[in-house]
Amino acid sequence: MEHLLRRRDGGRLMLAACTVSRETIEYQQLAEPAIAAAHALVRVHHVTLCGTDLHIWEDDYATELPIVQGHEFVGIIEGLPVGAPEGWAIGDRVAVSPVFSCGTCYACSIGRTNACADISVYGCYEDGALVELINVPFDKLHLVPADLPLHIASLWEPMSIAMQAVNRSHPVRGEKAVVLGCGPIGLLVTLYLTDLGVDVLAADTLTGRTDFARQFGAQQTMLVDPARDFPTAEQTPTLDTFTRGQGPSLVFEATGMPSSLGNALRMVATAGRVVAVGISDREVALSMRTVPVKEIDLIGSRNSLNLVDASLEILSRHPEQAAALVTHRFPFEDLGTAFETMRSRTELVGKVAIDMPGARA
Repeated sequence: MEHLLRRRDGGRLMLAACTVSRETIEYQQLAEPAIAAAHALVRVHHVTLCGTDLHIWEDDYATELPIVQGHEFVGIIEGLPVGAPEGWAIGDRVAVSPVFSCGTCYACSIGRTNACADISVYGCYEDGALVELINVPFDKLHLVPADLPLHIASLWEPMSIAMQAVNRSHPVRGEKAVVLGCGPIGLLVTLYLTDLGVDVLAADTLTGRTDFARQFGAQQTMLVDPARDFPTAEQTPTLDTFTRGQGPSLVFEATGMPSSLGNALRMVATAGRVVAVGISDREVALSMRTVPVKEIDLIGSRNSLNLVDASLEILSRHPEQAAALVTHRFPFEDLGTAFETMRSRTELVGKVAIDMPGARA
C-alpha cells in the first residue's frame, strides 16, 4: 500500500483500518490530519492487540461500529504546533496513553481517573491508532527509553494494567500468590509480583501457557481442569506445600471466567485478598458466607493510574520477557490474519503486534 497518495487538492491521503462490521475490516483512504493546537502529530509505528480488540472485531463488546481500533500504540512525533511545550521534539519516540476521563464523576474527584464513570479510550469508544497519523494531546505522550525497542514499548499498556492490579493488592515481599490465567495480563502480573519479591504459583488450562509463566518468574505452575474445582483433591497437597498450609494470601483472577473467580474466593487464605482483573459479562454465583466469613478483600482493578513511565521502566529491566511476550507480528495489511491468530487454540499466542507502514519507511 502506497503512503504518499495525493488528494485532488494536492494534500496527502493516509490509510486507516476501519472495523465496519463483525470480523470485517475495510482499509480506507483519509485525509492526513493537520497539526492541531495542544497536540503532537504522531506517526504510528506499532500497535499491539489485546482481548478487548478481539471482542470489538467480533462485534462482542460495548463499542459501536464502525470504528478505527487500536489503543496500545507507540510512534514518532512528526509534527508540533507553534507554542508546543518545552521538552518535545520532532523525532521523539513516544508511548501514548489512550484513556480519557471526564474529571467530574466521583472516581475522578478522588483521583481514580482510571475508573472514570464516563471514560473514553482510543480504539474502543473513539477512533484509535490503526491509522498512519494521529493527533495526540501532549499530556498523553510519554518518552520511550532509548534502550527499549519501539515494538516492545507498546507493551507498556498491558504492563501498566498488571501493575495496577498488583498495586491495588498492596503486596508484601515473601507473600505467596496464585495467578489464575497465564495470558498476557497474568504473565505480566507474575513478572511484577516476582519483581517485588512475591512468590507466585501460576495456573492455566493449557500446559504451554503454564510453561511460559516460568519465564516470567513463576516458581510453581499447575493445570486447571475447567470441569472441576481448582485445586482438585490431588492438587491440594502441592498448593499446601507452596503456601505452608495457609492458602495463598493473594489471588489474582486474570481470566474473566466466573468459575475462576469462584476458585479464587475458595482457595484464598482467611483474611486474604482477591484481585479481579479479568472482565466478562457473565454472572458469578457464590455463597453469601464466603466473603464475610473469611473476611476476604475482594478488589476490582481497571486500566491503570499514572503508570506509563513506571511500566516502560519495568519493560526496560526485563527485556527478555518483554520480547518473548510478543509471539506474533503482522503487517498492517494483514489485520484479519492477526485477529484470527489471536483466537487460535492450537498454538501459544502471547501478544500480537501490528507493524504499521511508518515502521517500515
